Amino acid sequence: MSAHLTDPAAWQESWDLQQAAFMPDREHRIAAMLDAVEAVADSPAPRVLDLAGGTGSIALRALTRLPGAQVTLVDVDPVLLAIAEASLTGRATIVTADLRDPAWADGLPHSDYDAVLAATALHWLPADRLITLYGEIRAILRPDGLLVNADQMPDPLLPGLTKRLLARADACRVARYASGAAPTWPGWWERAAADPVLGPLVEAREAIHPKGRSAEFLPPVAWHLDALRDAGFTEAGTLWRGGPDAAVAAIK
Repeated sequence: MSAHLTDPAAWQESWDLQQAAFMPDREHRIAAMLDAVEAVADSPAPRVLDLAGGTGSIALRALTRLPGAQVTLVDVDPVLLAIAEASLTGRATIVTADLRDPAWADGLPHSDYDAVLAATALHWLPADRLITLYGEIRAILRPDGLLVNADQMPDPLLPGLTKRLLARADACRVARYASGAAPTWPGWWERAAADPVLGPLVEAREAIHPKGRSAEFLPPVAWHLDALRDAGFTEAGTLWRGGPDAAVAAIK
């Protein structure tokens, strides 16, 4: 960036508030992910990859929990990367890469990560690409390394309850918007577009994430577990669940 972002901590805070409106238990899922990282870490300096890490929400929390961690963040969104770079300068390696590209891992600083973490990010990939990506992630993990993917993974055995939980979450989110407690998704991006540093990056983002892109792919946990086992992971199961959301974990 030719210009410096003013107060990246404020942008982080507003992003967290906007995301928490969609996921009130967001901190719980990230804490569960980091619990698993601590469980598999065999040194005070585990190599952690924040995959499609956006502004660095997971990376920042990983560094708070594990100050010696060697953290890498990968994303393709120029707006979110600008916030991540300003927030993580000197504390993490930032890599610009598109997970739709099979060569996305070529720019990573390590080939043997202890843990790869993704949250609310991989649902934009189609099924065939996500299946392949799971195999690519396994290839960059050390033996006994950990993958955790947290996302909306509805339980097909609770269709009625899931529908009601989602409706309740929608009502709570609308209330937060109405009170001004959290920015809306379009509102957050409007503010970014008005920022002198982020504004030009919002325009660049449009070419990467065009409006009207394909629908989200939100299969149940069982689909992910089958895909992880097919990719060669020795263990795969549910690490965390909160209503319609879950985090699946796999061990190489």
